[in-house]
Parts: sequence; C-alpha cells; structure tokens
Amino acid sequence: MRMLINVPETVVADALRGLAAAHPELVVDVDHRVVVRRDSPVAGKVALVSGGGSGHEPLHAGFVGPGMLAAACPGEVFTSPVPDQMVRAAAAVDSGHGVLFVVKNYTGDVLNFEMAAELAEDEGVQVAKVLVDDDVAVADSTYTAGRRGTGATLFVEKIAGAAAEEGAPLERVEAVARQVNARSRSFGVALGACTTPAKGSPTFDLPPGELELGVGIHGEPGRERRPMMTSGEIADVAVDAVLEDLRPRGPVLALVNGMGATPLLELYGFNAEVQRVLAERGVPVARTLVGNYVTSLDMAGCSVTLCQADEEMLRLWDAPVRTAALRWGM
Repeated sequence: MRMLINVPETVVADALRGLAAAHPELVVDVDHRVVVRRDSPVAGKVALVSGGGSGHEPLHAGFVGPGMLAAACPGEVFTSPVPDQMVRAAAAVDSGHGVLFVVKNYTGDVLNFEMAAELAEDEGVQVAKVLVDDDVAVADSTYTAGRRGTGATLFVEKIAGAAAEEGAPLERVEAVARQVNARSRSFGVALGACTTPAKGSPTFDLPPGELELGVGIHGEPGRERRPMMTSGEIADVAVDAVLEDLRPRGPVLALVNGMGATPLLELYGFNAEVQRVLAERGVPVARTLVGNYVTSLDMAGCSVTLCQADEEMLRLWDAPVRTAALRWGM
C-alpha cells in the first residue's frame, strides 16, 4: 500500500506541523498534541474541548476556531488522547466560565476524558461532559459499550459551539449539546477497508464486490455484508435505519459524509438519493452538509446523520463559524 507519509511513527506529528503551517490562527503544540484557538482564552465564554484518535480528519482539530471548538486533542491513529492532553487543553482555554468536554462514545475516550475532568476540576476548572452516541447500526462494538459516536459529533460541536460563542452559560451549552445528541442518529457503509500507517494493509477483510452495512469509523463490523449495491439502494437502507430509530416529527439537519476516500462526485450523487428517500418518507430537510468530515483514513464509503432540529438549533447551526474545515457567515 502506498501512503503519503515519511514513517508511521511520525505521521501524527508531521500532520500537526502541517496544520500549524497552514493555519496561523491556531496554536499547535506538536509535542503535547494540543490544538488551541490563538485568541484563547476568550473572555466571558464557555470553551468547548474535544478530541479522539487521529485518522478521522478534519474531526477534531479541523473544527477548532470561532463558533466551534476552543481546543482539540489528537491521539495516535485510532487511539484515544491521554488525560494530560485534555487537562492542558482545558487550562489553555478556560476563561473562568467553564469547559465542556465533547466525548465520542469509545471506551478509551470515555475513561480518559472522565479522568481529565477530575484532574482539571482539581486545578479549579469547572468541567461538564457530553457523550455522543448516535450510531444506530449496533448496540455494542469492538471499541464501545453502547452506541458509537460518529457524525453527530459535528452537529454537537457546531451547535453547542455557537451557543458558547454567544455567551451562554456552561449549563445551557451542556444542555444544548445533550439535546443535539439526543435528536441525532447515524448509519455508515463501507465500500472498502481503511489502512492504518502502522499496519500498512487493510484493517479488515472486505472482499471485492461486497460492502459492509453499519460499519464503524474504525472499521468495526456493522449489521451485515451484502453484494455491492447501487447508490440508491444504499440510501434506502441507510436512511431507513436512521428513521426507524429517530422517527423525526419535523425538519432535519442532514450530514452526508464521506469516509475519506469517497470523492465529492459520488457523495453528491449519494446525497441526491438520500434526499429522494427522505422526500418519499415525508421528512422535510432544513439544511444539508455534504463532504468528508468524519472520516476513517482512506476508507471508501459514506454515512448519513440526521438531526431533528427545532428553530433554535437551526439558528445556532446557521451562526457564523470560522475553522479550518467549516466556515460560513464571517
């Protein structure tokens, strides 16, 4: 497998150096693996901190900036960051109004963020936590107890980040984040396996001509394997799986997400099918975001995330944001 890297041991550090060179509005601590808004701490505002294993870019470092995260903690590839990173990030961004940890539901992330919250509070930082667990494909998986955290992480970080940017108190920002998670569901599909730099070969066996329905963002098994399907057939399965669990009674936010190796030509075609299914099911769509946002290295595939959004959520979604990977209204 050919990869655009130097050596596997430095792939995360190399990427962080490149991020720093491209985005001077960020402070990137390569040695301690922390990415922070350069204007941190922002007076009078709650700070959002998130993180997780590298390999899911632009999640999370690509979402650091006004309107979203104050800081992100990248771990090694598909490996949770450690509590020291999270404590360092919290200390760097806390303005005295508290910090919200946004945590995807993976065992390592949950344990390390819980430990970091205790350590940060010992240092005088008020910390709240929200767990993202939106994946409807399976109840438990290789990395989790309960549902996996996937595409809804973007919705939580954007909408809660906008509330924080407006000066909402920690209790309100936490409540908004929990509400967004509670109203969001996701379903992923793999057309091909991903390759980690350390292994240099596919992380799971997916024979040619087959796909995995309900795959996780680390390549965890999904619900079943089937022969290759058309874009429309995949949209039928993915959207129906989400709607069966979410049962929205109003307009939705839609994220049509690529897993890393799916070109926009295919994603926009898939979005047309997602919109068709939603229209056939009588579900109005308020906003749609299409692109590779919550990825799995070079995995070919896609996911659908829907959030039942009220007017306040849509207002916060539309609020200005300026990050490396998401920006509008500024």
